[in-house]
Amino acid sequence: MLDTHAFLWWIAGDSALSVPARSAIEDAGNYVFVSAASAWEIATKIRIGKLPGATVIAADIMGVVIAQGFGRLPISFEHGQAAGALPGPHKDPFDRMLIAQAMLDGLVLVSNERNFDAYGVRRLW
Repeated sequence: MLDTHAFLWWIAGDSALSVPARSAIEDAGNYVFVSAASAWEIATKIRIGKLPGATVIAADIMGVVIAQGFGRLPISFEHGQAAGALPGPHKDPFDRMLIAQAMLDGLVLVSNERNFDAYGVRRLW
């Protein structure tokens, strides 16, 4: 599952995406998910002016995800409950949701966020 920044960097061809992350995404043997939390985060950050470079993506996030051949990961009640119950000081609701989804669904989280490691998720970067 791609963290929001990994998804955006993949779409942009940004060199900030690590080589191992890029290789895993390119590997046809891997099924890559993008969470509904990333759609929520992108739309929110566009609305408040924190992500002006992603306006085209924000206009059709689902279309971009489908065009890339990525799977769409919805947010369930179980995800919501787990994200809300996560311990620790990490306050970003988008990150907390991605952590919960990775934990509950047994997914590897493609992210440069080292603080995710404290939650025991499998992280690739």
